[in-house]
Amino acid sequence: MNGRLAGKVAIVTGAGTGGGGGHGLGNGKATALLFARHGAKVFLVDRSEAAVAETAAAIAAEGGTAAAWRADVTQASEVASLIATCRQRWGRIDVLHNNVGIGELGGPVETSEESWDRVFQVNLKSVFLTCKHVLPIMVEQGAGSIINVSSIASIRWGGVAYIGYAASKAALNQLSRCIGLEYARHGIRSNCILPGLIDTPMPRQQVMAAYAGGGGLDEMLRIRAATSPTGKQGEPWDVAYAALFLASDESKYVNATELVVDGGLTAATPGPPQPPQKGDRGDGGG
Repeated sequence: MNGRLAGKVAIVTGAGTGGGGGHGLGNGKATALLFARHGAKVFLVDRSEAAVAETAAAIAAEGGTAAAWRADVTQASEVASLIATCRQRWGRIDVLHNNVGIGELGGPVETSEESWDRVFQVNLKSVFLTCKHVLPIMVEQGAGSIINVSSIASIRWGGVAYIGYAASKAALNQLSRCIGLEYARHGIRSNCILPGLIDTPMPRQQVMAAYAGGGGLDEMLRIRAATSPTGKQGEPWDVAYAALFLASDESKYVNATELVVDGGLTAATPGPPQPPQKGDRGDGGG
């Protein structure tokens, strides 16, 4: 632990493994581990009690400090409880890292009203609720960093019709900017990370359920890697290190912006469309 987050208390939502059958490292778990390795006390939040306990055990095994908390961050009462518990346990909240999100397949015609509402509730309302309850604490402290995991789908068409996901992530970007600007004079920063093609459990689960190209998981991984200018997908650690920078005082003058972590994909000429994918709650981006 080299002290980049020494003395800080961080909440990480979506901090469980995310499943994925042997490939269980998601963006949230990687970020939680990295925060702890750099000296933060990490309050781990996930809908899965077993998954968040696993992350807590991994941090403890490395000598870090963490507490596990099961909650559904789309529910106001549960969000209020987890924020209050974290503050009561450690006295302050310096970093809020929102990493919960889902994607569901469908364009504007195919998407049901229920799907639209569900995606916005998870991807946007959850962040509204966590920010609503943490901001008064950060104002009182005179400092804080809010980090929201969005997606490059919020700023470009990627060949996949999941309009609810793209629209909710675009709205998340603006929500984050507004918070950063409104609270800047209180010493609070709010930024988004926009992951590109990251190899996490979420897309792997989508592939097994929905890939229509006939090649299964291996073919989908090949296509995703070929789409990137680097010739490979990113790793959860790439997102985690971006979050570490935004959580630390090194980024004290970075506010109300988006940090793209995509190997240059959004700057390049669009590659071949990706096969349709269905989503389930998991990592906030990628």
